[in-house]
Amino acid sequence: MKFTIIGAGAIGGVVGAYLAKAGEDVTLVDINEDHINVMKQNGLTIETVESEFNTEVKALTVDELVDRQEPLDVVILAVKAQHTAQAVDSFKSLLTDQSVVISMQNGLTEEVISEKIGQERTIGSFVNLFADYQEPGLIQYGGVGSMYIGELNGETTPRIKEIQQRLLAWGDAQITDNIWGYLWSKLAYGAILTATATVDEKMADIIDPHDNREMFVELASEVLRVAQQLDIEPMPFDNWEPKTVYPGNENRDWEAIHEQFDRLVARLRTYKKVKSGIWRDLAVRKRKTEVPFHLSPVIEQGEACGIDMTLTQKVLDTIIDLEEGRREMSWENIDTLKSLSKQK
Repeated sequence: MKFTIIGAGAIGGVVGAYLAKAGEDVTLVDINEDHINVMKQNGLTIETVESEFNTEVKALTVDELVDRQEPLDVVILAVKAQHTAQAVDSFKSLLTDQSVVISMQNGLTEEVISEKIGQERTIGSFVNLFADYQEPGLIQYGGVGSMYIGELNGETTPRIKEIQQRLLAWGDAQITDNIWGYLWSKLAYGAILTATATVDEKMADIIDPHDNREMFVELASEVLRVAQQLDIEPMPFDNWEPKTVYPGNENRDWEAIHEQFDRLVARLRTYKKVKSGIWRDLAVRKRKTEVPFHLSPVIEQGEACGIDMTLTQKVLDTIIDLEEGRREMSWENIDTLKSLSKQK
């Protein structure tokens, strides 16, 4: 089995490094030529909370991959959500009937991929790990989380079993028959982390205060209501239990909610990466984020179902304002969300 990882940044780089370290046949592909050149010469370095390691990797630019015209086997797509369609178009001609593309991305990119190459060649994945591309050849791996892979139709196939066994080189990769449940659960959890990116503070310090949590719960609940309307059962992961947060106001057990958030905060405080990738895009890299590609489909589906998506829309609008320089990161952004939450 040959792995080709398109997008050798945070997620793709970490997974690719562990596969290469274990002796798997893996090629890392990226549009960042400096990153590719450093990996060709010096390998890829992964800096973890406790230590670091360097491993030799095969690395190519996208143009070099296409010029080789070699058929692809297992493609792991790990580009930003907004680049999904363009990335698939770049390598689609290299796919065979037996090829498969695994989306290791945030959002609902499996839908974009399957529209282009077919559901039968698309595998979904849920990846919850904290990592950041630091510089060419160096990725900071800030916190180990979960990984689930699954066929879009829920079947457990021979290919999914083999891929899962290979991914154990990274860690505890598991198979699920409900990949959509994990993706929608992460969308709800991700909405909370996205909101924390509107303040220049650590994620844990924003989620920790009890008087912020009602807003975070209501924000996540908007997303979970959409999943419910789509007959999707959101799945728990890494101290995130969607069933504790949602159902609605009259049924909430706040003692259980605070216990869950306390566990989540404690987990976040163990991570080397203390702020979200969205925060880094805004504050450090000064570039557009993935947020519109995460939240816009959720808002559209929610509104189509008659669900009030006020908070989710405000988070999206705030991120766009930050991208465009119309707003600054501040606690006022959280206060605005809290005021909207109290009006619901």
